[in-house]
Amino acid sequence: MPEAVIVDAVRTPIGRAFKGSLAQLRPDESVAYVVDRLLERNPEVDPAAVEDLYCGCGMPQGLQAFNIARIAVLLSERLTQETTGTTISRYCASSLDAIRHAGNAIKAGEGDIYIAAGVEWVSRFNERTEPAGAADQNERLQGKQEGQPDAYIAMGHTAVNVAKRYGVSREEMDRFAQRSQELAVASQESGFFDREIVPIPDHEGNPVSKDDGPRPNSTLEKLAELPEAFGGGAVTAGNSCPLNDGAAAVLIMSDAKAKELGVAPKARILATATWGNEPEYMGVAPIGAIRKVLQRTGMTIDDVDVVELNEAFAAQVIPIMNECGIPLEKLNTHGGAIALGHPFGMTGARIMATLLNAMETDDHQIGLETMCVAGGQGEAMLVERLN
Repeated sequence: MPEAVIVDAVRTPIGRAFKGSLAQLRPDESVAYVVDRLLERNPEVDPAAVEDLYCGCGMPQGLQAFNIARIAVLLSERLTQETTGTTISRYCASSLDAIRHAGNAIKAGEGDIYIAAGVEWVSRFNERTEPAGAADQNERLQGKQEGQPDAYIAMGHTAVNVAKRYGVSREEMDRFAQRSQELAVASQESGFFDREIVPIPDHEGNPVSKDDGPRPNSTLEKLAELPEAFGGGAVTAGNSCPLNDGAAAVLIMSDAKAKELGVAPKARILATATWGNEPEYMGVAPIGAIRKVLQRTGMTIDDVDVVELNEAFAAQVIPIMNECGIPLEKLNTHGGAIALGHPFGMTGARIMATLLNAMETDDHQIGLETMCVAGGQGEAMLVERLN
């Protein structure tokens, strides 16, 4: 069976939604842009040989509608129209799922070269909505009657639920959020993120090369002053991820094709896993996904050198650490979404770019990426560094 290897991963900077550096760009053009830069960085790959573009998008509506993966192929200056495009939506794990689908297609022998991308432009996906509101929800999944799950619960309320169930204090959440800010700021200043970011022109043509999010002036004292954001549970804007814009792309191929082209892949995909739990506690679903993916590989958490866990909320990160035995020093060693931001469909591919960067920079062998997903889901992927 062919093995799926990751050759490269790049991303745009992450902009703050509505008022940030990327707010006026189009998501479809931005996906095409980052895909073209990925191919530009890997000249050994003939763009015409790319079998399919899988693009994760959490909310494929408005400017992100019309199968944005195929639209990006047609907008690309490097891909040909023979490359097909498929949009994948698993909310926050959409582009991690895109990587998973590409890897599985390679293992199944369906093709040798794929691109897994991810995008979310919160600033713009609602400009022309394809409305989905309470009137469109299934009444049996609104949690209005005893025993009914609330599949449509707002994410902030799930964080409050998790904080209360696991007894996570405001001090713990703020301390974790401050750590994320400090690590992200230090990594930005050291040039760590420059190795994964491809600068993108803003709406006036000025290059943007830095994430908007990291806050050098953040302190525990300032975080402690913020009001609770979701009606209790100590969850605030400061210990939650913000709303953002961004795109990322990952080049994946079979090990045989990489050898044929003389390409040195960064890592191979060892295994992936998904898990479902109560929608009201979606933030801790990665616990099940992590346990399942470790079981599939015969590993324990001690075998993992570095973990990238999406920081949707500090309230959910802390219980996952505790339940899975993840040492703090192995987790999100260059900051996470609380500081960097979380463009939903982009984040899975963004985290993979950061994980590979960290494994190479800090000399790690085994890496784990994991994320929670709206509706009560978790996803996890183990990778092994090759070069």
